[in-house]
Amino acid sequence: MKNNENTLLLFDDENELICGVDEAGRGPLAGPVFAAAVILDPRRPIVGLRDSKKISEARRDSLAIEIKNHALAWSIAQCSEAEIDQLNILQASLLAMRRAVEGLGMVPTLALIDGNRCPIMAVRSEAIIKGDDKVPAISAASILAKTARDAALIELHGLYPEYGFDQHKGYPTALHLERLRAHGVSPVHRTSYAPVRALLSGLSAGLDKV
Repeated sequence: MKNNENTLLLFDDENELICGVDEAGRGPLAGPVFAAAVILDPRRPIVGLRDSKKISEARRDSLAIEIKNHALAWSIAQCSEAEIDQLNILQASLLAMRRAVEGLGMVPTLALIDGNRCPIMAVRSEAIIKGDDKVPAISAASILAKTARDAALIELHGLYPEYGFDQHKGYPTALHLERLRAHGVSPVHRTSYAPVRALLSGLSAGLDKV
């Protein structure tokens, strides 16, 4: 059936308890990857839900509070830098998603996952490409994952202020790469990522090619 005019679902969502699931932080060179799962309350609709990347930081923060207050259930989980380096970022993202679903205070009957891959878990699931801008529950999960990760990077800035995590949130910006060259690799950098790996290998010239 159709969830909306742009999204064709494999499962009929009538009589289903649906959670939306999304992650944040696949691209950064540092910090955990976060995921969130949200079961919205149809009796308490939230206006303005969409892909977190298309919303201002202030609006994301206000929506995150509204989601936590109005949703039937929500959960935020993460995978650490060490897990990312051990598993690879795709598998770590899927694991964080599974942890988020398993952390919900009620058990959904169907999980709608942003992207083209579903985590392996007990709950039935369906992947929806660009679901964070199509399915409100996924949009809500996108917002919770993004705001949680941003808050975590602010905390990391307090521990490692020399890297400027409060400005780039770990993404490979020119500032971040410059700080990496100047200060080396911190304990929260992802050593499996090419720019970090190059620096650890003494191939700092490789940073210029990113």
